[in-house]
Amino acid sequence: MKYLLLSVVCLLAFETLAQSQSSYKVTGQIIDAQSGEPLEFVTAALIAQQDSSIVSGAVTDFEGRFEILAKPGRFTLRINYVSYAQRDIEGIQLSAEQMTKDIGTIGMEPDTEILEEVIVQGEKSTMTMTLDKRVFNVGKDLTNAGRSAADLLDNIPSVTVDVEGNVSLRGSDNVRILVDGKPSGLIGINTADGLRQLQSNMIERVEVVTNPSARYDAEGSAGIINIILKKEKREGVNGTFNGIVGHPQNYGFSFNLNYRKKWTNLFASYGLDYRRVPWGGDAFQTFFPGDTLYYTDLNRDYERGGLSNNLRFGSDFYLNDKNTITVAAIYRISDEDNENQILYQDYDGDRNLLFVTDRFDNELEIDENAEYSVNYTRTFKKKGQKLTADIQYRDNNEEEKSTIVESTYDVSEDATGPDLNQRSSNEEFERGWLIQADYQQPIWSEGKIELGVRNSIRRIGNDYLVEELNDMGDWINLEGFSNDFNYDEDIYASYFMFANKSNKLSYQMGLRMEITDIQTELEQTGEINEKDYTDFFPSVHVTYTLSDSRSLQGSYSRRIQRPYFRSLNPFSSFSDARNIRTGNPDLDPTYSDSYELGVMQNWGKASFYYAVYYRHATGVVWRVTTVEDGVTFSTPQNIGTRDDIGLEVTYSNEFNEWFRMNGTANFFHSDNEAFANGEDLSTTATTFFTRVMSQMKIKKEWDFQTALSYRAPQEVPQGRRKSYFVVDLGLSRDILSDNGTITLSVRDLFNTRKWRYETNTPVYTADGDFRRSPRSIIFSFNYRLNQRKQRPRKSGRGGGSFDGGDMGF
Repeated sequence: MKYLLLSVVCLLAFETLAQSQSSYKVTGQIIDAQSGEPLEFVTAALIAQQDSSIVSGAVTDFEGRFEILAKPGRFTLRINYVSYAQRDIEGIQLSAEQMTKDIGTIGMEPDTEILEEVIVQGEKSTMTMTLDKRVFNVGKDLTNAGRSAADLLDNIPSVTVDVEGNVSLRGSDNVRILVDGKPSGLIGINTADGLRQLQSNMIERVEVVTNPSARYDAEGSAGIINIILKKEKREGVNGTFNGIVGHPQNYGFSFNLNYRKKWTNLFASYGLDYRRVPWGGDAFQTFFPGDTLYYTDLNRDYERGGLSNNLRFGSDFYLNDKNTITVAAIYRISDEDNENQILYQDYDGDRNLLFVTDRFDNELEIDENAEYSVNYTRTFKKKGQKLTADIQYRDNNEEEKSTIVESTYDVSEDATGPDLNQRSSNEEFERGWLIQADYQQPIWSEGKIELGVRNSIRRIGNDYLVEELNDMGDWINLEGFSNDFNYDEDIYASYFMFANKSNKLSYQMGLRMEITDIQTELEQTGEINEKDYTDFFPSVHVTYTLSDSRSLQGSYSRRIQRPYFRSLNPFSSFSDARNIRTGNPDLDPTYSDSYELGVMQNWGKASFYYAVYYRHATGVVWRVTTVEDGVTFSTPQNIGTRDDIGLEVTYSNEFNEWFRMNGTANFFHSDNEAFANGEDLSTTATTFFTRVMSQMKIKKEWDFQTALSYRAPQEVPQGRRKSYFVVDLGLSRDILSDNGTITLSVRDLFNTRKWRYETNTPVYTADGDFRRSPRSIIFSFNYRLNQRKQRPRKSGRGGGSFDGGDMGF
């Protein structure tokens, strides 16, 4: 309570002095003495030595910095923060000769007496918001225990993962996935497979950037999702160990360890995972070309999975207090045995059964991905001045070999014809270099400039071969589906940013230039497509503090979505010979302009954030379905423009010590002006997505969590996506003197997580559903070595966080 009262007094005093625009001030930065991380929302107060009264105060920002306005005199600086020992710095004097006093960096040590009381109750905020991103501390979601990165992202507000593992943000799948701020070998060539094989236990937090600043890569017209991996920097040996067992088959083990001693910090993480996940779905197709009419009912049964290994290790070398070199490597290898069975039932126009076809595909898949990186960081005497340089090399390889057997039963003849034997081979590789340098320079009292350069080089090759066994016992090449496809991409980028703060107004402006050189080559036909373009991408972010509990934030950014390699590659799968997804080597990029205006409001332990956003996109890519001889082809095309306007609402409330709740809802209206193959595919849709999560303590020993998600139906070009509703549960308890935690989680309690859809064209309709995974139950155990549970980041606002550009719940 005394910390809360002190914070209120400091804020009131700060506001009064700010209005008088005093030029006397005390500045500094506060960090955790053990980890070196900056501490936000720390209360710093100036106490007059004459009568021990509080003269003025401030609360640190997200970089741990504070600025206290005062009048001439002699003071003691008192620093207080929950679970840390109080610090007093005496002998501070302000006068006409010294109007500004910079205290420098102040380290705070944990208060061992308070810490034992706080540790069980304290929890890191679920979400925090800075000037240009939202940060989700995913470890507090019990339903994430033992899951994959794809499952974890599907629980992030405004993020959805469809049945094929494609990630969407605010209804758009044009989103960039990064790991630790860069493209990563952990994701590999195929983003969906990489996210499915990455264990959530290796992830510390997820950053969602809906309007990225010029500092970020311009790729991703809907925004950026940045996955931050766990990495400790504490002294000595410490880490965590995790084990999971679940149904359907899900077994895993992982650890995160670090050892820090003086000038070096060694870190390593490893994840071993074995899964077998059944997929499946049905589709009811109607064909009516010309004057004919016939039907096909389709049933799919998939089972995919196998063994995967993820290894990350490296070291920080502290050459001195201003120079650090970090060397790291990532290696991922997976070996999967996938089975895919499709049953086709063909009917005539009167619904008489004609043929039953059974197609079985056994695919062996091996992925091997490696990444090597070096980072150099140089700090300077002036606080906030920093230079960083990065070099990264990626070497990714993927091999898929399928054996396909198809048999057809003729109902009228009551006979089964000879088996059709086919096989396919898909070999892909990616080689990539990333070279980057960034520099930050503080100016004036609150300003900062940033600039940087970046060069990204990618070389991707795909050798795809489909063969069929003829009557002579020879394998012959199916030329219409086999191809050798090469993709070369060079991107040269530079950016400049300026940021400043004036009283209640914080703003940041930037401009990024990117030169793109892309070439694709289809070796069989000699077809070459070159795409060269130079673009400028401005960004603006503004935050205005209306009061201690309310802030207004606005932002704008321009983005680009370059076509994915899989969207350009003509063929990459032959599992379903009647429903084929192809690529289009001649795709152009999509450009978007995004605007957002949001307000954060705090009431005691409750917080409420709502934002209105608008996004205009040109050159929008959509998969267009065509039919040829009873076979459907889905091909990406640049079909037109898209305008989205939406409202995103986030609410959180800590009702008492044992119950808290948060929720999010995203409502948006979309207008698509689309034309393809001479057909008007324009649509208008209004839809929403919502997720509500509650967590309660039972007898101060158990944590119980419930999460409910609902996605409303949505009209799309050539069809409609139907709604779905999902319930997840989680239960956990600390054991072994709070060094261990056991968790039981149930995902999709009622087995309702199905993607249902309708497709409508002038000659074809389909009504189907598809399930990415069934109901799953997982038991996990987490053990912490020389670690406590994460200390709370409390601001007196219900676990949320907000200061200037920082918002949260």
